[in-house]
Amino acid sequence: QVQLVESGGGLVQPGGSLTLSCAASGSIFSIGTMGWYRQAPGKQREWVAFISNTGNTDYADSVKGRFTISRANGKNTVYLQMNSLKPEDTAVYYCHLQLGPGYWGQGTQVTVSS
Repeated sequence: QVQLVESGGGLVQPGGSLTLSCAASGSIFSIGTMGWYRQAPGKQREWVAFISNTGNTDYADSVKGRFTISRANGKNTVYLQMNSLKPEDTAVYYCHLQLGPGYWGQGTQVTVSS
């Protein structure tokens, strides 16, 4: 059984930065594509970024150039560095492991507000 635990969310002013972490249990982490998604109040969950097991990355247009996804396979952890945050980035952020049935974390709240 794989478990994903996100951390690092919080309240930040517009223009600020946060780094989210997602720690995974289980030995299959290193062979799966990891992704970050977010869900704002009243909206559907949307994809933010992914990183493959070989390090290939892709980003949603709304975060390209501001967010960076990375992974440390030895630590079973994926990160999302978020810079130049905007109020519209406010959401619950979830990590996802794309392997087998797929696995989701419980989410971490990010609030961008002055």
